[in-house]
Amino acid sequence: MDIFAYDEALRTQGFFFIAGVDEAGRGPLAGPVVAAAVILPAGLRIEGVRDSKKVPERERERLYVVITERAEAYGIGIAEADEIDRTDILRATRAAMTLAILQLGRNPDLVLLDAVRLPDLALPQKPLVRGDATSAAIAAASILAKVTRDRLMLHYHGHYPQYGFARHKGYATREHIASIEMYGPCPIHRMSFDKVKTVPLPFA
Repeated sequence: MDIFAYDEALRTQGFFFIAGVDEAGRGPLAGPVVAAAVILPAGLRIEGVRDSKKVPERERERLYVVITERAEAYGIGIAEADEIDRTDILRATRAAMTLAILQLGRNPDLVLLDAVRLPDLALPQKPLVRGDATSAAIAAASILAKVTRDRLMLHYHGHYPQYGFARHKGYATREHIASIEMYGPCPIHRMSFDKVKTVPLPFA
């Protein structure tokens, strides 16, 4: 499927400013969930834009620059681990997505989301299953969200190098779980997640 053609077809229905929204980091045991919203100009095609999980890291970094330079507008929303623990991962994800949309600086005609709906957002919305493989705007948002989150986890690695965040970005790898067993959780761990709550702690 041509993901750019999908968005162009929506424009023929009167939705000129289309915001694609996606997130990165719902599954990890540590760090924030990051959302991005992107409005691409009509007719723009950026070679290589697709689901961020299928884009190598170096190419993601290159595409991040191209997207942020050529987008009509973009926004980033972040929900940190304490917000995830205070609410839950779905509410925190929705909060990050809403913030990203508000950062656009204008109301889009249509919000395309990757299989999520924002019930408190008074804008036309269209959730899409596998949205990052369907819509160019969502795919672009997935790249911005992924690159932003990876950069944040590299920053946190500098504060907590013993956990290896630079390598696994907070996901539940054997290395990560072993580091929690050895050192206990740090301030960016999601204490409400079972794999953090149930890890035997060194001081227990």
